[in-house]
Amino acid sequence: MQFVIIGMDGTDESALERRLAVRAAHLALGDELLASGNMMYGAALLNDEGKMKGSMLVMDFPSEAELHAWLEREPYVTGKVWQYVQIHKSSTRNPWQFNRPKEFFDNR
Repeated sequence: MQFVIIGMDGTDESALERRLAVRAAHLALGDELLASGNMMYGAALLNDEGKMKGSMLVMDFPSEAELHAWLEREPYVTGKVWQYVQIHKSSTRNPWQFNRPKEFFDNR
């Protein structure tokens, strides 16, 4: 089952500091999820000044329960970085790259 996750950071003065404090753990978990096939794609969301303000992830889990189990250990959740999380069920094509051949991306 595929999901698009939008996690928005807090807007208080310590928000970026909290994000940076757990970012390495978030990226390490992302590497683990990518290797297991649970993460298809992720990106930082930026504000007008180019600073991180949230995250977008395309995830694939066998069930919603497993998605929530990941969220319970996600450093941006446990570290109180994401103050608001939206979960959307999705249907992402495989390959996720809009169903274009790999060669399309090799030449970019």
